[in-house]
Amino acid sequence: MLDEEIAVGMRVRYPRTGTTGTVVKLEPHEGYLFAELDSTGLLYRAGELIPAELRQTVKVARTEDAKKTIEDERAYMAGSGLQEALKNIDQSCEGGG
Repeated sequence: MLDEEIAVGMRVRYPRTGTTGTVVKLEPHEGYLFAELDSTGLLYRAGELIPAELRQTVKVARTEDAKKTIEDERAYMAGSGLQEALKNIDQSCEGGG
């Protein structure tokens, strides 16, 4: 990103480490422009930063799906399926190796 393109309040990302944050301060030092990020409090060369994309979270499970899963697990635990599975183990610890 060019030094002229960066501004205070802009969301940016430092691609080398994946650090993302909002620019809180710009300051020149030894011929370079540095930006301080709110997430780390550290200075990054403005030329090394890229605009950050805002990610939107997506709901993974619906409430109805979660309720059905819980009901299925409770039915399995209460039924004979779990008891039968527990009878078929010999309580030994097989570590592999």
